[in-house]
Amino acid sequence: MRKTFAVPSLSYSAERLRGDVFGGLTAAVVMLPLSLAFGVASGLGAIAGLYGAISVGILSALFGGSKTQISGPTAPLSVAMSVVVVNYAGGDISRALAIVVLAGLVQVLLGALRLGSFVSYTPYPVVSGFTSAVGLIIVVVQLLPLLGSEVVPGGVVASVRALPDVIGNIGVGAVALGALTVGVCVFWPQHLRRFLPPSVAALLVGTLFSVLWIDDVAVIGHVPSGLPDISLPEFAWGDLGGAVAPAVTLALLGSVNSLLTAMVADSMTRDQHRPNRELIGVGAANVLAAFIGAVPGAGATSGTVANVKAGGRSRLSGVLCALVLLALVLGLGRYAEVIPHAVLAGILIKIGFDIIDWNYLTQVRRAQLDQYGVMALTLGLSVVADLVVAVGAGLVAAALTNSRQLERLEFDNVVSTPLLDMTFLGAEDDSDTPGFDLDAADPFAARTGLLSLRGIYTAASSIKLFNTINADVAEHEVVIFDFTDTRYMDDSAAYMIGQLVDVAVDSGAKCIVMGLKGSQATSIKELNVLRGVPAEHFVDDLDEARVIARRLLRS
Repeated sequence: MRKTFAVPSLSYSAERLRGDVFGGLTAAVVMLPLSLAFGVASGLGAIAGLYGAISVGILSALFGGSKTQISGPTAPLSVAMSVVVVNYAGGDISRALAIVVLAGLVQVLLGALRLGSFVSYTPYPVVSGFTSAVGLIIVVVQLLPLLGSEVVPGGVVASVRALPDVIGNIGVGAVALGALTVGVCVFWPQHLRRFLPPSVAALLVGTLFSVLWIDDVAVIGHVPSGLPDISLPEFAWGDLGGAVAPAVTLALLGSVNSLLTAMVADSMTRDQHRPNRELIGVGAANVLAAFIGAVPGAGATSGTVANVKAGGRSRLSGVLCALVLLALVLGLGRYAEVIPHAVLAGILIKIGFDIIDWNYLTQVRRAQLDQYGVMALTLGLSVVADLVVAVGAGLVAAALTNSRQLERLEFDNVVSTPLLDMTFLGAEDDSDTPGFDLDAADPFAARTGLLSLRGIYTAASSIKLFNTINADVAEHEVVIFDFTDTRYMDDSAAYMIGQLVDVAVDSGAKCIVMGLKGSQATSIKELNVLRGVPAEHFVDDLDEARVIARRLLRS
């Protein structure tokens, strides 16, 4: 038989090219001021933000898992990077970039192990708490340059301590420029936002005012032109232990950031991203970013939305966005030297305010208190301690609170039922059990117990199940373990079942296993937790269990 194969048609058209060009140009306009601002916020410098937008942007566009996502420095990663520089690298930029290399390799590993879909399972209270903390940190830290001072290393606590002295020596010009920048960001006319984003307008207006009328403010200063130098970050094997935690945190933050942004892009384009490829692409991009001294990046939601709304539908738009920024660095870098720090601070403060998850913060009366507590813990530790500790503590707290909820749900699905002899055993009608006389027994006796395990069972409920049910198991002469409606059972729950069987056997009871099949059967059989139950006591339904129970009670 002759086979025919359909040849896919080339759907790329002039209209799509136009959309990709407009999308890439629009995204570049959005990413320019944000990259400069995030570079400053990260502690690596404004030009490092642009280098990050270029390197991460072009590699993620070519090799990432989303066709329309724009990648580059983001608020969470820039704040996390500033923590890494100060707290984990002791101000040594080369050591901080070595941690970025390790973080990129962790992202590549997550993608290679096909764990991309699991990274996005980070509980929302942790994401919300971290996101709000990032916004709050940006607002507080950037208050200093907005008032005419320099950023103080040490995060929120150090910035708050420095505020009294800064307020006593306010730079009037810086405050005026910062207020003007924030005002443009907030009040920029809606009908103009399609052509010129508020952040770009604020950057242009603030810088123009500085050049023409206010010249006594701190500016970015010298911005290197041309391609960045490639250098190997310094890394000592003795520092590996201290580098793992911040690297893993950077990797997880960047991964969650990218995957959530890709989901936003999917919702707008009705497309579907490939999470594992996305992690490999952005991880490799972050490794390269570290070698050129750039800020690590992830999916940038603002740039992505701008790209999609302007018509970007393929990887070309992301590549074009990065190339436009590269052209600016190569030829127009000197024009960025006059941008005041107060203007960038104003843009960042507006971004930080918008990043705070006001919707969740104001739902305290409606939210579950334990989930809200996870959010509050993550937010509080992020502000007063650091982001690495906060995310780790938040994940642990979320796991504990979720386990508590699972314990309740799983325990509610356990039914321990005593079976009356006169209803369960009935009159003697089985040739397999001759001589069983129901009349000779107490008709109100319940020598057989039925333990029905329905739904799923995990470590969350295993201890409580054992402590609550083992007394019931020991009261009967025959115990039927019913797995007919069991959907899933992890190793902890399987071992708990084995312990219950041991309790029953030690008390002199006989055990029957009913309906053991599917995934729970695989787990239980592989662990051999039912080794104390004879093979002939494994049955498919209650009728077969009744026959075995009669035989056991007769013996």
